[in-house]
Amino acid sequence: MNKKFVINLGLLLILNFLVKPFYILGIDAGIQNEVGPIVYGEYFSLLGFSFLLNIILDVGIVNYNTRNIAQHNFLLQKYFGHIIGLRLMLSLFYAVVTLVLAFALGYDAYAFFLLGWLIINQILASLILYVRSNLSGLLLFKRDSIISVLDRGLLILICGLLLWGNVTDEPFKIEWFIYAQTFAYGITLVIALLFLLTKQKVSKLKLKKTVSLTILKQSLPFALLILLMTIYYRADSVMLERMLDDGKTQAGIYANGFRFFEAANNFALLFATLLLPLFSNLLKNKKSVESLVGVSSRILLSGAATLAIICFFFQEELIAARYLLHNREASSVFGILMMCFFFISCTYIFGTLLTANGNLKTLNKIAFAGVVLNIVLNIILIPTYKAYGAALASLITQAATAVAQLWLAKRYFNLKTNIQLLGSFLLYVVILTGILWSLTYTIELDIKWYYTITVCLLLSVPLLFLTKIIKISHLKSLFSSFKTNRS
Repeated sequence: MNKKFVINLGLLLILNFLVKPFYILGIDAGIQNEVGPIVYGEYFSLLGFSFLLNIILDVGIVNYNTRNIAQHNFLLQKYFGHIIGLRLMLSLFYAVVTLVLAFALGYDAYAFFLLGWLIINQILASLILYVRSNLSGLLLFKRDSIISVLDRGLLILICGLLLWGNVTDEPFKIEWFIYAQTFAYGITLVIALLFLLTKQKVSKLKLKKTVSLTILKQSLPFALLILLMTIYYRADSVMLERMLDDGKTQAGIYANGFRFFEAANNFALLFATLLLPLFSNLLKNKKSVESLVGVSSRILLSGAATLAIICFFFQEELIAARYLLHNREASSVFGILMMCFFFISCTYIFGTLLTANGNLKTLNKIAFAGVVLNIVLNIILIPTYKAYGAALASLITQAATAVAQLWLAKRYFNLKTNIQLLGSFLLYVVILTGILWSLTYTIELDIKWYYTITVCLLLSVPLLFLTKIIKISHLKSLFSSFKTNRS
């Protein structure tokens, strides 16, 4: 199982590294610069608002389905048509509820227009995620990897032409970005369905009350978990825009810092995408998960710590390199969010393990506490510290929920505390921080900041081996697994 995890993780990382950073830091950031922080801030707030009720589209079906298909493949053919029919009904309900709530909150006609298209995009994206859950549940990770980047690849082509291709004399409009998303999601959904249907027979579109109620009953605990996590992950931008007189501007500033953080988060999310079906399969066959937890922790957490430390030291330079306005405020938001990234990475390992084990009731209690904590902190911090306060609220919330999940995973699975690994990890963080501190503040070197980042990234690799977080035996095992897989 470690072999399958490492090989498919490598494929996912390569594909996503080629596509998603350029999309987020090139296309998305370019659009932010073109339309300005106020226009983009309104879009970003509406996007966050469309995410808040996104759970109605899914009601936990994606995670429930991934876990079930990984353990019982035959369920795909039995329930696919029923679930598609159910999701179409849920999509209509989601659209109505979201628009009614937007009306109650006083959004104007233009915001309603944008929100309507964002609702369509959310529906298409949710259908893609459902099809992908079947691909990953069947352990068809290569096909899932292609679908995971296809929509962003199409957006790069379309928006790249609109931004830099001189195909129009008009200034770039945020509506074009939304229309491009609709087209990209539609094409991706069709191809994802073709990938699935050429591999597995499925039932035709159906909608039976008894079957739908059974699916909803079993998936609701997953739905509640996703809803609660979405609230304390996405509520910040909505609260900024609604609570402050300059809310749209502050949401735009938060978006600048958030986009870099989101680029990193997309890579960490890949671990959860792979780990959920793998953990589920191991647990079904009553095999130990400790080895897979160890491998994923060594890789993800060391990478997350490295990236968080480097980005914190060079927060101003990284933001200024890509954005034109409000760089000082956005960089402070970005620095805090990258600390938050480390704790989210912990959640992607230990929260995913608990999800695979079916500990939904416990996870929902933690998530509910996270929502309460996040909202209270935002109410306290946003009026005084604005976007920076929202970032602080996110950091405290994510740290608290990650620690709780780690403790519970250790308790439920009797995971041993690896004192040597913990000591090695702390040593690595101290040494890397010391190197960065010396190069940045102590040693007077007339070199560009991006060269310093490159040096630190290059030094981090041998440092991981010297501190024994990664060992030569791990590489030998990986190489052996790769040769076995090729043969």
